[in-house]
Order: sequence, then structure tokens, then C-alpha cells
Amino acid sequence: MDVDFSEISYLVNPSSLTLHADHQQFLLSLIGPTVIDIHGENNNEWRVISTLLQGNEASGLIAIHRWLTTGNRLPRPKTNIRIIISSVEAATYQHLFHHRYLPEGIDLNRCFNEKSIRGGIDGKNKNIDGYIQRAKLIENAIREVNPTAIIDLHNTSGNGPAFAVSTLINPNVLSITSYFCDTLILSDISIGAMMELNFSCPVVTIECGGSFDDQAHDVAYNGIKKFTLCDGHSTLPQDKAVQILYKPLRLVIKAERKLSFSKRDEGYSGVTLRQNIEQFNYGGCCEGLLLGWLDDKGLENLEMLNDQGVNVIEQYFKMVDNKLLCATNLKMFMASNQSHIVRSDCLFYVVNSVNNYLS
Repeated sequence: MDVDFSEISYLVNPSSLTLHADHQQFLLSLIGPTVIDIHGENNNEWRVISTLLQGNEASGLIAIHRWLTTGNRLPRPKTNIRIIISSVEAATYQHLFHHRYLPEGIDLNRCFNEKSIRGGIDGKNKNIDGYIQRAKLIENAIREVNPTAIIDLHNTSGNGPAFAVSTLINPNVLSITSYFCDTLILSDISIGAMMELNFSCPVVTIECGGSFDDQAHDVAYNGIKKFTLCDGHSTLPQDKAVQILYKPLRLVIKAERKLSFSKRDEGYSGVTLRQNIEQFNYGGCCEGLLLGWLDDKGLENLEMLNDQGVNVIEQYFKMVDNKLLCATNLKMFMASNQSHIVRSDCLFYVVNSVNNYLS
């Protein structure tokens, strides 16, 4: 599929004809990444909503279309709102919302740090320059309005409750989080995501829940309404208390190792995770919990690097016989039994430092 990486389309206060009757028709009408500007009561302030950085994460697009079309007229937000819809080609390829990125493509939300992406495995991809160019177009579309707040809407890799992620904590980050969910993960992981850029304002990633979960679509829609209607003359008002989880780590399987999912030990080589691994998303995982099975290479199949680049996997997991067990109490999130997603990202994220609620 030919992709024009040099273009981004702009719509200003689009009509109902342009928005179409449903989100599917609207998405199919787009020819590439699209910016939608909605004028608000305060024309001197902008907020940004990003969605579809990954083409298989539908909730943001569905919620945005619902917000734009409810009541058969455009909403009137407190400030100007710039909406950025990014991976249109991936979202419309073959079946809608089934592809994170195009075949032979790259995850766009790993391309906002050029040095990082060129230094990784994906750096050998022949389309890398195009995806970096698109990431810069999106970055420029954000910077040109100098926003006071940015939300980036996503879906979790597997089923699970909504949560937010940010690289910093301040009152406005907590407030934005509270419009969507009650948990914020403070992350210092650098993977080339848009959230990692410094826009001199709060940037909050919202993981709304599973892509095909109606509740996740509602989380996105209700959060957008609160985000666009809150008064921003000073600190944004906080909706509810927020729990903070600090410094997640990524559990990854090494590239050459086999990955399987099963209800029981089938004696597969490499790593076998429980078929129902998603059920542990966000719940507390106690020491000794069975997560799967390993071959004779044991924990050498896996890697979990801390912020110093040290593999700390034995602090969190252990092998007894050939069983992969939790070595301590922890929380996991973003676990999925979809191999292509797990391979391109990680098996799941882990935190073991659960802190207070702030309100």
C-alpha cells in the first residue's frame, strides 16, 4: 500500500456532511492523517486530543466522532480543541481497526525519538524515514497551537480497566487523569512515544480499556466531555482521587525465542504464558502466582531492564521446576494473548510500588 508521508489534512469546524453518519463512514472518508480544529469560547487557548497513533485502537476515534456529532451540532468547548487523527491508513487497512500499523510498516508511536527508532530493530525498515517524517508532522501540528494540555487516547493491548500514563506529576496531570480513570502510572520508560516529547504542558496518555469494549469507548467519550468543558483559567479542577503507580518495567521475550499461549503446560520451547493472562491486568499478583511455563533456558528467555539498563528479572520472577512464577507481590498491566502485539511491544508491564491516592 502506497502511503504519502508528507501530507496532513486540516478541517476547521467541519459540517455534519463532512463528519458523516457514523465513525466508520467518517474514518473511511479520510485519506491520511487529519487535524480537526474546533473553535471554543476562549479563542486564545488550545488543548489537543490525539488518537489513532496505532491503527487498532478504536476508542478514541469512536468517542471523538460521538462528541462531534451528538445533538446534530458541533460542541462548544471552553477552549479551542485541536484533534489529531494519525494512522488512518493502518486503521482502514483490510478490516477496520485490526492493524496496529501497516504490513512492512512501523509503530508510529515509537517514531517520535529518531535516535531511538534508528538504533533499534525497526531501524532497518525501509519505510523508517516516512514514519519519522509523519511523527514530525504530528509534532509540528501540536506545537503550532502551543497547547495548555494534551491527551493521547489509546486502548490497552488486552482487556482491562482504564488507566493513565504520564512522565510527570502535577495538579493538572492528576486532574486530566481523573476525567477518565482513577489510576496514573508515572513512567520514565523511553520508547519513542509522543508522550515523551516536551510540549511545555501536561501530556497524559489514556489507556481506555480493550479496543472492542463498549465501556472503553464510553470512558473516552465521557473523559473528552469533561476535558473540553473544564475551566482552565487556573489549575484544572480534579474530578476524583487518583492512585499513583511509579516506574513500570517492561517484560520482554528475546527476539529469537518462541512464544506460546496455553491453558496448561504443553512442553513448548521458549515461553508459554497462560491463555487467560489478561485476567491479571491491573489486579494484584501475589508471590508464587503461576503465569506460565519455560523451557530449559528458563529466565534466560526473558528480559526486564531497569532505568540503568540492568536486567532485574530475578527480582520479580522465578522458575520452579519449569513454572514461571511471581517472585514478589506486583501489579501487571497491558498483558495480552495476541502474539503479534506482544512481540512488537512487550509481554506486559509491571509495577511493585503502589503509592497513595492524591486528590
